[in-house]
Amino acid sequence: MVCCVPVKGYFEENCFFYIDDHSLHGFLIDPGAEAGRLLDLIQREGWTIEKILLTHGHFDHTGAVSQLREMLDIPVLAHENADRYLLDPKMNLSAFCVGNWIVKDVDCLKDGDRAALSGNPAFALKTIYTPGHTTDSVIYYSERDGIAFVGDTIFKGSIGEYRYPGGDRNTLLKSIRERIFTLPENTVLYSGHSGETTVKAEMRRYSTISTL
Repeated sequence: MVCCVPVKGYFEENCFFYIDDHSLHGFLIDPGAEAGRLLDLIQREGWTIEKILLTHGHFDHTGAVSQLREMLDIPVLAHENADRYLLDPKMNLSAFCVGNWIVKDVDCLKDGDRAALSGNPAFALKTIYTPGHTTDSVIYYSERDGIAFVGDTIFKGSIGEYRYPGGDRNTLLKSIRERIFTLPENTVLYSGHSGETTVKAEMRRYSTISTL
């Protein structure tokens, strides 16, 4: 089960729950704001969240992390380059919008690592490194369910912003071409700031990668 919850802090951002229908255990991806509202939903639905996963370290994707980690007593996982953003308010952009926000003590993931549920290791997400929006950007892919949580790497009808610190257009295009467009065409893409789309739909929009 995928549950998209748009949350509003300084910006609106899509937070996602990825839940095992059988055990009701799962992952929380990019909780950017409204920790209390997200906790209420977790309790109301009877979910057990085992891990918080971050697609990248910008503040609009991490604003509720510290509060939820304390409430739920669970680990936070992000790419091994994430501290560059999580510990630096200028890099994570919070210094320019809401003040100096940081997130400490995050467990590191490398390209290819799997985040799995303790009670059901088959329910897992593969970490795929997709730099370009930031140097710590990843997507989380489930081959079993044919879905990917893509953060701000690609959106429905557009690509991620590459003019923030650490961003690079050519690197972003390479990530999209080699890491996202090589997934099965029917893979559903869930992004941080748009509606859902598919690999096939985005490849159709961009008949050649150079037009992106």
